Amino acid sequence: MDNDLKIFCTNLGEYIDVEGGETLQHVYERIKDRIGFSPISVLVNNRDKHLAYPLYGPKQVEFLDRNSVSGKRTYIRSLCMILCKAAADLYPGKRLIVQHSMGKGYYCTFKHTHTPVEGATVKAIKSRMKEIVAEDIPFVRHERPTKELQEMFRTQGYNDKVRLFAGSPTLYTVYYKLGNVIDSFHGPLAPSTGHISTFDLVPYKDGMLLLGPDPENPAVPAKAGKHEKIYNSFLEGKKYNAINNVSDVSELNVAIHNKQSTQIIDVAETLHSQMLSNIATEIANRFKKGGARIVLIAGPSASGKTTTTRRLATHLKTKFLRPKMISLDNYVVNRVDTPLDENGEWDFENIKAVDLELFNRDMADLLDGKEVNMPTFNFETGCREYRGNTMRLQPDDVVLLEGLHCLNPELTKFIPEEQKFRIYISVLTTLNIDDHNWISTSDCRLLRRIMRDCKSRGFSAKDTIERWPSVRKGEERWIFPFQENADAVFNSSIICELAVMKNYAIPILEQVPANVPEHSEAHRLLTFLKYFEPIDGRQVPRTSLLRDYLA
Repeated sequence: MDNDLKIFCTNLGEYIDVEGGETLQHVYERIKDRIGFSPISVLVNNRDKHLAYPLYGPKQVEFLDRNSVSGKRTYIRSLCMILCKAAADLYPGKRLIVQHSMGKGYYCTFKHTHTPVEGATVKAIKSRMKEIVAEDIPFVRHERPTKELQEMFRTQGYNDKVRLFAGSPTLYTVYYKLGNVIDSFHGPLAPSTGHISTFDLVPYKDGMLLLGPDPENPAVPAKAGKHEKIYNSFLEGKKYNAINNVSDVSELNVAIHNKQSTQIIDVAETLHSQMLSNIATEIANRFKKGGARIVLIAGPSASGKTTTTRRLATHLKTKFLRPKMISLDNYVVNRVDTPLDENGEWDFENIKAVDLELFNRDMADLLDGKEVNMPTFNFETGCREYRGNTMRLQPDDVVLLEGLHCLNPELTKFIPEEQKFRIYISVLTTLNIDDHNWISTSDCRLLRRIMRDCKSRGFSAKDTIERWPSVRKGEERWIFPFQENADAVFNSSIICELAVMKNYAIPILEQVPANVPEHSEAHRLLTFLKYFEPIDGRQVPRTSLLRDYLA
């Protein structure tokens, strides 16, 4: 090539000559023998792009496979469009909705129908999806003026997308075409359906569960698993959304525009209080029968465990119980004894990082009415200390124990079963962007943690994003497998919290520089937040757990 246009390919660690207007797909075809895998998407200057991206200037480029963080999202988005096309081909009068994540899959059903999806229907859709994959149909990317695209969606009956783009400040909007079906997604899609070969679709409750590759073995589809309590919590959240007439972002934006945000916040906060009151009543009833002396509270990062535990303590006092709060963090082993992970780094989230023998001995002594010298872990020195703090349980005392492993049977295997009451706290987001784009519960938690770390710990958004994969890995191993052990599930999400957090989070995310890998995630979150009309944080009550994250 006789021009001076070059891109730097991080996969190869070298510059590559390109022609102006050449797509990254064409570039890949020239170097595929050296790349060693078939990319599903690409990072251009640390931002997610599609492989049809044309090159008109020097760029830093990284081709991504389907097992990368961004590649996994691209894979699932593409799989969802295949599902939507299959459903449209077979049942053109029905409107499919991807409601939310469920375990390792995504719960889907048909909109505006009160009848369960039949097994034969699921089987037919799955068969059609396989045909679409086998045909290797391209996902064709287009850009149109937003107003024109609204009319295109209106013609297809996609009123959710018409509403979503009604308030969009963007002049042009990206959409994809798959055969005769058009759709829009929050991020790029794969080059063609042939890239999406590993999936399953199974009947689940009243709908169906869409399953992508298993995270542990991407060559096979994930398994559905059992998520009864999480499903019921999602179902309850959807019912409260209906009461507020808010099921997706566009309806929330309308409510905010109509000055209904205070009412929505009040309903959400009252719901939280009511849920905690019900849990406190259940604990008190068991307590009266001689059980539930130790309440075990677990949840993933930024689920609101500490504030929820404090609020639960208040509700327990109204049931004439005296809560005694203990943090499992004080029972971790001395840092020199911390187990190591596969990379030789300290694995603080491993259950073996807890002194199980000491913990069970102290809990047994408390239940026997003995006075216990309580430990305090000094995180600066990395050592356990005893500072003269003692505890003895009185007849109306109940222990509230908060920690990562509290639902793991291994932690409390020596404590009598009847003395335990388990609570799982999570952020089960029940709001959708639109019918085919859900809001990830982990995205809500990541935004919460970014804001909390900046406010309370002096960490930048880059720092938090960099640590997040390790946090998620620990959650997948040590929290999520045990969530169904809970006696009660508390959903700490608030339907409008992303609208509240928007103006606080954007300045923090904008500080992530473009020349670091974390910029990709920061940019994705910034783009996502732009869907929301903001809510003034001053409308949030002082007692709300959202206050933990607001500056």
